[in-house]
Amino acid sequence: MSDPAWVEHAIWWQLYPLGFVGAFPADPPPSPDEHRLRRIAAWFDHALELGASGIAVGPLFASQTHGYDTVDHYAIDPRLGDDADFDHLIAEARSRGLRVLLDGVFNHVGTEFGRYREALAGGDDSWFRKGRNGFATFEGHDGLIALNHRHPAVVDYVVDVMLHWLRRGADGWRLDAAYAVPDRFWAEVLPRVRHEFPDAWFVGEVIHGDYVATVAASTVDSVTQYELWKAIWSSLNDGNFHELDHALSRHGEFLDAFVPMTFVGNHDVTRIASRLDDERHVGHALALVLTIGGTPSVYAGDEWAYRGVKEERVGGDDAVRPEFPVAPTEAEHLGHDAFRLHQHLIGLRRRHPWLHTATTSALHLDNRQYVYRVGSEQGALLVALNVDDAPLRMSLAELGIDAGTIVAGSGAPAERGIDRLDVEPHGWAIVAI
Repeated sequence: MSDPAWVEHAIWWQLYPLGFVGAFPADPPPSPDEHRLRRIAAWFDHALELGASGIAVGPLFASQTHGYDTVDHYAIDPRLGDDADFDHLIAEARSRGLRVLLDGVFNHVGTEFGRYREALAGGDDSWFRKGRNGFATFEGHDGLIALNHRHPAVVDYVVDVMLHWLRRGADGWRLDAAYAVPDRFWAEVLPRVRHEFPDAWFVGEVIHGDYVATVAASTVDSVTQYELWKAIWSSLNDGNFHELDHALSRHGEFLDAFVPMTFVGNHDVTRIASRLDDERHVGHALALVLTIGGTPSVYAGDEWAYRGVKEERVGGDDAVRPEFPVAPTEAEHLGHDAFRLHQHLIGLRRRHPWLHTATTSALHLDNRQYVYRVGSEQGALLVALNVDDAPLRMSLAELGIDAGTIVAGSGAPAERGIDRLDVEPHGWAIVAI
């Protein structure tokens, strides 16, 4: 399996629509005639300025609360607007050359989903899995009713929903809670969708487990690389680059089979600027995710070093899913340095598209200092990370390299030829070799 050709150049700017436009939580909720979905299109130029090539949007379809309790997969959530607003979103993206990735919630539905209401009234209940005391739910959430993925009608339904929105202009699907859905279900659905849309891209939300086996059995193109996400922030916090090196070795094994979706933030986790104990290490995290193999995603607001802590309680996601201003100009006073760093590193990646499938190898490793080579047949970079109170100093010859050029870093000016590394305490550098 391989990604569609356009994915090699994909860098996603990801957002959670209901929070982004202030539609949830909101009391009272906005009405369709407010057309809040169009506010997202007003940010597309910002995404381009950042360097993104696609917009990964969270759930857009009619739901009861947070978007993941869908009641109608064919209707835009009325708190966001209507079909015309979706068409506007697609048209504005297309005019800028931006791809659009939709969020498909196909593991479960909300309690107001039409067929579930019929089942409760004594009608056909074959669309839903059975539990010990009635219908099965998703991870114990009473408002999320698990679909019966063995039922041919459910297979047909999901195929039709996917095709409906791809025909309307979407480029692919994030498959929510894909880890909870039998692989054989996706293996039935996706080939039928690809028959009409061979260039569509499908990424499954998978947290734990055997990523390679999941991709092979389900036929998804990619999965979310949560293993690496965890290793990035915890190795920086703990001063334990051995954990990161192990994760990157695993990541290399994944790249032999598929290209994972990489990230340091999304709508389900504490923001990286809040997760890291030392704010000087945010640059390290970003340098990592933008210099390794993968299809990177930047969560809206991270480029301005937004803070937000996810909590395990009702409403615990709200802090990481805030409302954004109507226009980017109203938020430009936030995080200029973080934004410029994102721009620079995304620009570096776009100039080296071979990074999409590049693999890493450790050249120097101890708990608090790490130097790795990332490369392919098309080129190579050296990345040096230092979270120690002492500088990282060594000649490139010690690493088996004659000379290089600094192309990014926390302390030294870029585009300077070097024959040795001199990375400041809690600094980092990227060297073209």
